[in-house]
Formats: sequence, structure tokens, C-alpha cells
Amino acid sequence: MRETLHFYFTSDLHSHFENWPKIMHDIKEKTYKHQFEKEFYMLLDNGDHMDRSHPITEATLGNGNIQLLNQANFNVATLGNNEGITLPSKQLYHLYDDATFDVVCANVEPKYEAKPDWLKPYKIYETPSGIKIGVIGLTAPFQAFYEKLGWQTYPPFDVLDQWYSDIRAQSDVLVVLSHLGINSDEAMAEQYDIDVIIGGHTHHLLRQGQIHRGTLITAVGKHGYYYGTVTLTYDHEKRSVIDREGYAISVEDEQPDQATTKQLKDLNDQSDETLGRVVAELEQPYPINWSEETSLMKHFVQALRKWTNSDCAMLNSGVLLTGFDEGPVTRKDIHRSCPHPMNPCTMVLTGQELVETVRMVESERFIQFELKGLGFRGERIGKMVYSNVELDYHENSHYVETVFVNGEKVDPHATYTIATADTFSFPWLLPPISSVKEKHYYLPEFLRDILEKCLSTLK
Repeated sequence: MRETLHFYFTSDLHSHFENWPKIMHDIKEKTYKHQFEKEFYMLLDNGDHMDRSHPITEATLGNGNIQLLNQANFNVATLGNNEGITLPSKQLYHLYDDATFDVVCANVEPKYEAKPDWLKPYKIYETPSGIKIGVIGLTAPFQAFYEKLGWQTYPPFDVLDQWYSDIRAQSDVLVVLSHLGINSDEAMAEQYDIDVIIGGHTHHLLRQGQIHRGTLITAVGKHGYYYGTVTLTYDHEKRSVIDREGYAISVEDEQPDQATTKQLKDLNDQSDETLGRVVAELEQPYPINWSEETSLMKHFVQALRKWTNSDCAMLNSGVLLTGFDEGPVTRKDIHRSCPHPMNPCTMVLTGQELVETVRMVESERFIQFELKGLGFRGERIGKMVYSNVELDYHENSHYVETVFVNGEKVDPHATYTIATADTFSFPWLLPPISSVKEKHYYLPEFLRDILEKCLSTLK
């Protein structure tokens, strides 16, 4: 006897809730049909469902996302880095307390407390006909960030080695929720006998699933423009999967599900109330300009330097999406201006590294760069603004000839502690800091927490 198994999945929604009702409308139509025909199906989420750049997620600290998954009757989810490292430790520990779905993530756990009851490495599901389906979750091991929250991560493949035999012994079908990225997914397919890898994290889109050494690899990009469907044909006599297909389904032309739309409206109303608290009163407006240094950005960078007790600081003007009018400023105003889930960071650079970094960020190409990812939710990087740093340019050019810190010319062999956003600590964005070893990340604070302190001192 042969049986068809149906799986529907989402990944890297990043709280783009404008697409969620469309996803749910299409999935509901399909699952109603499966229910009528008594076919087995599962709903899975592959992490980064939440993103604190959205007011609902910010106001509820992710609880609103859990409510949406609950109402949608999802079966299982794994942690993405936005669930794992953008919440305060206590909130992460209790994030899924009220989840009506299972949470599987095998390579992360608290360092100093017992695992929360909801956190499991894997889960075995059984169909009415007796097929056993093992689902394991793996997430990107950003240990430098997790350890600041009191959590521990482990290398994903080491953990998979640990659990693989047990899961395979208990399962007829093995599904991996992989919030690791496409390169890891392909390597996993090369090394393990896995039926389906549901991929994400690197926001890659596979409109049709790819077969690697018998493993189906799938992915749906980001922000809910697509959701995934996987169909497996299982042969009961052979006790194995004999056919597998996967597709990314566009929801561009889909109608929204009305119940989901109403739930989102209710969550939005609650969030508006939560974020409506006044946190500052301004006696004058503070506009922004991504191409020039503004008074607001100057005060913001100075506040960052003082808060981190650093020698100097730099922040890109594109980090503020809006300025502030005269009068009361609410938490929602601050969130609208600085929605990025970006943390303060300090790095210890040599003078030579500092000069090379400054020269790179002062280039017009860098200023106009339309950065996507690394926590940045703006349009372009914008002009860099400094605190306790002065620049001398070569005559009639934009080339930085000399950099001064605290009024003195930078010594190439001395070291300097510079404060910035964690985004700029990653070598691929700023190659001059590729050899920097001393980096300190401040969690759970976001840049907007410092912006709030800054605005409260302005007039």
C-alpha cells in the first residue's frame, strides 16, 4: 500500500504579517480538503517567525507570534536566531509556555537552568496508518550572542550525530527543520540519510525542491511571500519513502483569511496601547538626514560612547528612519525611527585597523549601500557619524588622510575601543576588522534603548 503525506511550512516570516493572512487562507483551503479525504498533513515553522522590527512583536516580545501560530494549528516549530537572541533571557525561557504546538531545537539550551518544558531536541509523530515521522530542529549557533543571555549552543552536526541513530531507529520518515542556511543544508544531505530538509536562515528561495543524494531540500525565501509544500509518497510494504516533491507557493494573488486578519487587528490595537507610553518631551524638532551629520545623530552617538564607556563611537545615519517632532515622544515613535534588532557592540581595534575602517565607511559606495540583513531594517547605510573622532581629508578629495581620537592623531600600533552597532562587527561587511578578536556584545539592549535614554535628556 502507498500513502501520500502532506507537509506545509513557513520560514523567515520576520513578522511580515501583511502576508500571513494570505498564507493561512491558502493553507486552510488545502488542509480542509485533506481533512475531508482523511489524508495526513502537518504544519511546520522553521524559525524567525518573529522580528522585533514589527510593533506587534516588539510590544508582546514575541507572544503575539505564538498566538498566531496557535490559532493556525501549527504542529511543530524550531527556533530561529530572532527567537533565540533578540529577547531578554527570561522572555526567551518562557516564550513558548502557552504554545499549543511542539518546539524542537536540538543544539541550544539554557546554561544555568533546567531546560524549559517546551524545549525538545526532536519529536516523533505517528500517522493513523502507523507511519512514524521524526522531526528534529537545528538553529544557527550564534554563541557570542547566546552566551550573553545565559544560553549555550552546540555545533549542529555534532548534535545531529548524537541524535541521528535514535531518531532513525524510531522513525520511518526523517524531517529536519534547519535554520542553518543553504550551505549547511547541502552538506547535511551529503552526510546523512534524511528524507526532507526544510531550510531557511539565509533567505534562499527554491521554487522547486532539490534532490541531493536522495534528500529533498526545500526553502521559501523570506517575509512570507511564499510558503512551502512537501509531498511524500510512502510505501508501507517497503517501509520507505519512494517519491518526494517540494515547492514554494507564492501568495501574491491570494485572498486574506478573515479570522487571521481580525486576530492581527486585535494584536495591533493591543500593541498600540502598550507602545503608547510617553518617554520624552522635546522642546524642538530633531530631523534626520542620511547624507549629513545631524544634531540628533550626534547626540545619539555620544550617548552610545558614554553608555559603553568607550574611547570613541560611530553609527550610521541610516539607522534612524524618521526624526522626531516637537512635543511628546512615545515608545512607538522610537520604535518607528529605530526598528532594527541591533545590539550595541564594542571592538578593540589597532590604530591601523581603525583608520582603514574609517576610510572604508567614508566611501560614497559604502554610504549609499542598500544593506539587507545583519539586523538592519533600513534602506541604506548612510553617512557615518562619530563621537570623539575627527577626520582630516586629503585636499580636494574625500580620502581620509588622518584620523584623530580624543584630539590626538591615531597611533597605528596603539589600541582603541570603539562602540558601534553589532552589524559592523561582521568581517564581510567591514573587512578591515576581520582580524579583530576582542568584541563585546551588549544584550538584551537594542540601539533604540540607548536612543530612548538619549531623547530623554534632550530639550
